[in-house]
Amino acid sequence: MATDFYEMLGVSRTATQDELKKAYRKMAVKYHPDKNPDDKEAEDKFKEVSEAYEVLNDSSKRSIYDQVGHDAYVRRGRGGASGGGGHTDPFDLFSQVFGGGGGGGSGSIFEEFFGGGRRQSRNGPQAGSDLRYDLQIQFEDAVYGADKQIELKKAEHCDKCKGEGAEPGTSKRSCPQCGGAGQVTMTQGFFSVRQPCQQCNGAGEIMDKPCSKCRGDGRVNKQKTIEIHIPAGVDTGARLRVSGEGEPGARGGPSGDLYVVLHVGEHEFFQREGNDIILDLPLDFPTAALGGTVKVPTIAGTAQLKIKTGTQNGTIFRLRGKGVPSIRGHGRGDQHVRIAVEIPTNLNKEQRKRLKAFGDSLDDSAHPRLGAFTEKVKKIFA
Repeated sequence: MATDFYEMLGVSRTATQDELKKAYRKMAVKYHPDKNPDDKEAEDKFKEVSEAYEVLNDSSKRSIYDQVGHDAYVRRGRGGASGGGGHTDPFDLFSQVFGGGGGGGSGSIFEEFFGGGRRQSRNGPQAGSDLRYDLQIQFEDAVYGADKQIELKKAEHCDKCKGEGAEPGTSKRSCPQCGGAGQVTMTQGFFSVRQPCQQCNGAGEIMDKPCSKCRGDGRVNKQKTIEIHIPAGVDTGARLRVSGEGEPGARGGPSGDLYVVLHVGEHEFFQREGNDIILDLPLDFPTAALGGTVKVPTIAGTAQLKIKTGTQNGTIFRLRGKGVPSIRGHGRGDQHVRIAVEIPTNLNKEQRKRLKAFGDSLDDSAHPRLGAFTEKVKKIFA
């Protein structure tokens, strides 16, 4: 465990400012909270290396620290009054060292390293949230595509104040509590913690007179009808993005997007597997035995299917190109017809007599699968 600021940064007591900066950059990136979400230990280390660099990088603070030692320096509150100035927020320090200070903002720094903007200004433009809408569609709509209208109640920019939140003719002014920053700094021991300003609720501005229609929010709830196009070939779980139809942005920020999630209803007798369609076709015993031609329903109407002589239960025939079109526009799937031979029931006395006579007239060659099975059983249990 590190016992002083030099050990925290992993440098010698004679380290130059360039060496200190290099060590700090390495440690700060390693332990940054955005890179280690929900890791309290990493967050504490990030604050420690920030504190260490802030002290050692300042020649006057470093001189006092070297003279009195770590424990005495800490007990004196980081050097007392002679230590010079207040403590810098560790995130601001990170931004300054990596080039985000000096008016450049820190958003690009965090996006470069961690893909997000932890420290974006609270009183600047804020993008609106995305919305989700679950839509039930019919099987045929998924196959051929369709145009649909959906209705939803969502927030829209207030038409009276144009989304500004202030009553027309009145103005906004910078919050006197936070000076327009939207945040205030609270000192707790060694560290300073930034919190949203309670007077302006983090907006950085206060209104002389809030809009009477939206009560200062800049947004009102409205019922809206939106037209969407469902492309052919979609399936359950597909998401359609409608740009700009999410929640409106705050303070001039862009609106979010609307994502329509599709749920395809079941068909009466078609099943779908990828771009193929499966149909279980009941077939009478005589046609299965003798063969013939039958009409088969497809998603596009009926088709003729030739049944071979001696077709067995479970046999699958393929109708090419009778399936679902590819959503990417390249061809379409097939329809697979799975035969379900139906054995006659409710026979009368005469029919049963004739069927038995027909069965008695058959030799083993009429049932090759049964004959092969019987022979295997005899060998096993002989």
